[in-house]
Amino acid sequence: MSERHALTRRIRRWLVFFMVCLVLSGLTAFPLVTELRWAEDLLSASASPVPEHLPGLMEWITRVREGLDTVDRDQPFMLYGTDWLAFAHLVIAVAFYGPYRDPVRNIWVIEFGMIACAGIIPLALICGPIRGIPFWWSVIDMSFGVFGVIPLLIVRRMIKRLEGLEQAAPEPLPAAA
Repeated sequence: MSERHALTRRIRRWLVFFMVCLVLSGLTAFPLVTELRWAEDLLSASASPVPEHLPGLMEWITRVREGLDTVDRDQPFMLYGTDWLAFAHLVIAVAFYGPYRDPVRNIWVIEFGMIACAGIIPLALICGPIRGIPFWWSVIDMSFGVFGVIPLLIVRRMIKRLEGLEQAAPEPLPAAA
């Protein structure tokens, strides 16, 4: 197997991992009300150390669950916004099929994803306090950008290596699986 082929396979594996994470993240935005009920039940179970050791987390989960229950009961159309959030994750995941097919030509998608990951941080720092989100929760939100950019940085570096190999000795890309 050529170095170029092996590099392309590694790029594709990282991209599949990233796309799966985006899809899973998006799918979890659909059943928020049910998920929060389950989370609260799990965290408040008798075997859980959360109420005793992390009472702030327990209070926050309960507050969010109560808010979602109220919205779901009184204004369910408001949850349509989270459906669009979920859809956006799915659409963004599809965009990464471009680099999967032709990494060098579509490196801009990787760079766009890196910019989006960086944008999570100011969004959380600005909108979190405006919306009354506890700072520690904003840190959790910011971690999605921090951890999301890691595979993209790895992929970008590999694509740059692949680009160098292509310039040295052009050969067709292996077929996308």
